[in-house]
Amino acid sequence: MFAVPGAYDRAITVFSPDGRLFQVEYASETVKRGATVLGIASPEGVVLAAEERAGSKLQDLSFMWKIFQIDEHVGTAVAGLSCDAHILVDQARIYAQSNKLMYDEPIDIEILTRRIGEIKQLYTQHAGVRPFGISMLFGGVDKKGSRLFWTDPSGAVEEVDKYLRRMDASKKAPAGK
Repeated sequence: MFAVPGAYDRAITVFSPDGRLFQVEYASETVKRGATVLGIASPEGVVLAAEERAGSKLQDLSFMWKIFQIDEHVGTAVAGLSCDAHILVDQARIYAQSNKLMYDEPIDIEILTRRIGEIKQLYTQHAGVRPFGISMLFGGVDKKGSRLFWTDPSGAVEEVDKYLRRMDASKKAPAGK
């Protein structure tokens, strides 16, 4: 059975002929249209900043938060749909507290970010759900020092420092290589 031409965006589990999942691309577009989020890591710690703007004068700004504390050592800033963020922030808090109870130590920033990325990725492969329309910037201090990680709507996870180094190296590479 073949899908109707141009109907590849109706189901999350249907790839277009060129291998794209349009629902994930729509979620990424929501993030692009969202507020600006910024993270800065230094040897002393991490700073997260976000532009908080209401779409309407009738919206209550106290429900439009973009920065959340996950645990004493980690926080997150989100770009995209704030309502989607609340679900993942609550799950991140549960992971952080469970780790503290099980191992008597704070959760590693990378492990926390990867777990949230796994949840986001699951929502890209099951029918009846849609991808989360947010990107999250996790920042904090753990055993390895100050760390900053990013997740996108597809569930991809990247350490910001490594991502920036890779992008810088690609700009310096000669054309055609």
